[in-house]
Amino acid sequence: MKILESRNIELVGHSDLNGKGDGMQMMLKGNTLYVGHMGYNGMGTSVLDVSNPQDPRVVRQIPIPENTHSHKVQLAGDILLVNHEQQLHAGSPYSAGLAVYDVSKPADPAQIGFLPINGQGIHRLWWTGDKYTYFSVREEGYQGRFLMTADMSDPASPKIVSRWWYPGQWLAGGEKPTWEEGPTLRAHHVIVKGDRAYGGYGDAGMLIFAIDDGNLSLISERNWVAEVGGSTQTHTALPLLSHNLVVTTDESLKDNCQEAKKDVRVFDISDERNPRQVAMFPVPQGDYCQRGGRFGPHNLHENRPESFISEDILFLTYFNAGLRAYDVSDLVNIREIASFVPEAPPGQKATQINDVYVAKDGLIYVTDRLAGGVYVLRMTQNGV
Repeated sequence: MKILESRNIELVGHSDLNGKGDGMQMMLKGNTLYVGHMGYNGMGTSVLDVSNPQDPRVVRQIPIPENTHSHKVQLAGDILLVNHEQQLHAGSPYSAGLAVYDVSKPADPAQIGFLPINGQGIHRLWWTGDKYTYFSVREEGYQGRFLMTADMSDPASPKIVSRWWYPGQWLAGGEKPTWEEGPTLRAHHVIVKGDRAYGGYGDAGMLIFAIDDGNLSLISERNWVAEVGGSTQTHTALPLLSHNLVVTTDESLKDNCQEAKKDVRVFDISDERNPRQVAMFPVPQGDYCQRGGRFGPHNLHENRPESFISEDILFLTYFNAGLRAYDVSDLVNIREIASFVPEAPPGQKATQINDVYVAKDGLIYVTDRLAGGVYVLRMTQNGV
């Protein structure tokens, strides 16, 4: 495999997921890696044995119903959660909801439950084994995605307990959009820390919520649509609470930079009712806008329990600019300290590195959203 760019990161291993390389979110349980698929090839979840990281092996693949994708996974203990969502622009039939698997036998997930959604389904989740899981959802009667909470006390029978939507999204309740035509307000997901949740909400930007028994209540909103002069599509809000900071990513959605510039911002939340932008990440330099595909930030490694956790070294996927690692310990001088960009898979204009999971042992797993599959990487210095 040809590597286009590699600085302080080395390639350890690779899997094209048995030719179904449309990978997305990953979770790791011991030596077993669960990979969600975009659904382009009819696959839902791949299960890999990564005991030898130089030769990751697919041991099982779970198909997905027609017109559906299940590109997100969440893991806690012996329970794996998988989303079901109608594929964008797809028809019917499709599956919409939350699938629950018993992974006490890690290589052989057994479905034990399903929470149906009356609508297009679930997009991205957050769950670390607590009583509640939080996810973005498209449900009948609402415009766009909003946030929903489900009780996971009995994993075989999840139950919806609350909804939070931006005022104007509940069309069936007689609401009308309160924002001007053009901006797209849609929840992506929240990251929960204690009794707070931090989320990206499309052109509504970053939202901070208080949590009370699974119910979300808005503390503050900070958006920057007017500043950039176009859609921001804020995706992730990663709290770095030891520094009183939140890092946000705006998702690139269009090829060849044909959109408003997408950036990574840093906010001081010492006053959580008035988040204040204090820094921005440097942008990778190169001919990325001409390479084809998307160029811009997407997912951050989210510092989940049982993974590598750092509030100084952050890992970020950047589509055709691959994986980037940053040192954020000095906000005056945020530094890119490592990068990895593989060649494009056959038939693909450019790599589209999509999601990242960093294990406790320092191994880094990244996925390509189209055909590249899973890459296993390792930092060679400066951090992990």
